[in-house]
Amino acid sequence: MALANTVQVASFVTDLGWIAVVGADTTVRQLVFGYPSEAAALAALNREMMDRARLANWCPELTKRLKQYTAGAPIDLSDVPVDLDHLTEFQRRVITHCRAIGYGRTSSYGALARAAGSTGAARAVGNTMAANRYPLLVPCHRVINSDGSIGHFSSPDGPRMKARLLNLEQGVNLEQAAGKMARPAGRSGKKRVASAC
Repeated sequence: MALANTVQVASFVTDLGWIAVVGADTTVRQLVFGYPSEAAALAALNREMMDRARLANWCPELTKRLKQYTAGAPIDLSDVPVDLDHLTEFQRRVITHCRAIGYGRTSSYGALARAAGSTGAARAVGNTMAANRYPLLVPCHRVINSDGSIGHFSSPDGPRMKARLLNLEQGVNLEQAAGKMARPAGRSGKKRVASAC
């Protein structure tokens, strides 16, 4: 899909590191967060989008809400428009149901697959979460393994950042969450979802 000439990039520092957001009109096209510097956040953005974008104070209201969220305020970001044109119908359903997971709540990959109408597609849900272009807006950090361990995460600092987000939202003890994320798969024969998110 061709990108409009109005593509803009906003970058700002938060309590969770630098965030960079690519947007066009009122729709987010990509968001990255958790970077140690503005340059690192901008470098993580899609090159094709960046080639057509200009730095601007795009969507200052979203910037304000993201800063509040990262500071610990229970902000609902599910109403922020995101571009889903690059996704399959199944992936769109997964994203829609993921966005419905409320602040401070979690769901499993399997439960999200069932909600999206594809029982048994937990691995496909994991792949969709791993490729999520809109972390925080599409809260893939709220999707955990069925055994209660938090799984992987595709942001800088990986699962530790996921634990930090869960801690931020629901008061999970960070050390306890870190212990769960390091726990190897049990001997039940069940495969764990391979996901970066």
